[in-house]
Amino acid sequence: MYQGQVVEAPGPDAGFDLNGKICYAAFDMDKRLAALGLLGVGFFVAGSIILGVVGGRWLDTRFGSEPLWLIVGLLLGVVVAFYGVYTMLRPFLDNKQNKGNS
Repeated sequence: MYQGQVVEAPGPDAGFDLNGKICYAAFDMDKRLAALGLLGVGFFVAGSIILGVVGGRWLDTRFGSEPLWLIVGLLLGVVVAFYGVYTMLRPFLDNKQNKGNS
């Protein structure tokens, strides 16, 4: 830094790189990773339900019990999807609660 140079104070989303310079990209990357994680939640929900339905349909054609395994597979897929969403979003919810208590 040069003598007499005016520098703004870093905001709350600023970090520092290895050379000690202010770096905003570090926290932008955290936000991007969080967004990708939430996108993954959507794919997980869709995949769980689709896999349950396809598996139930396959069991129905194999055993000749037409709607039974389709319904069981759908319900199992929904239960797995909700449990997966809960476990994936728990760190976000815990982080929000910790910020509220501070």
